[in-house]
Amino acid sequence: MTDVDAVFRALADPTRRRILDRLHEQGESTLGALCEGLDMSRQAVSKHLAQLEAAGLVTTLRRGREKLHHLDPVPIQEIHDRWIGKFERSRVQAVTALRAALEEHDEQ
Repeated sequence: MTDVDAVFRALADPTRRRILDRLHEQGESTLGALCEGLDMSRQAVSKHLAQLEAAGLVTTLRRGREKLHHLDPVPIQEIHDRWIGKFERSRVQAVTALRAALEEHDEQ
């Protein structure tokens, strides 16, 4: 189970969200590639990545001397399922009921 507090803390920072967006776009990335376009040191980006890893949002894979970072969407999906999904289902049900009522009205 995901530590929801750690995920929200990680997502609270705009730099970390930007890193996650880049990993989503690129699929995988090295630290050097993630540093490009960010106006901060490699050490600062490493600290952000460590927090993202601790929250389970980023996983790493070593390939030779390279350390590749990957987005792990599971914690976000778990938050969606626990909190957001409940509200979407009721909204979908409401829209379905409204559609049925409108179709019934049109038939009369």
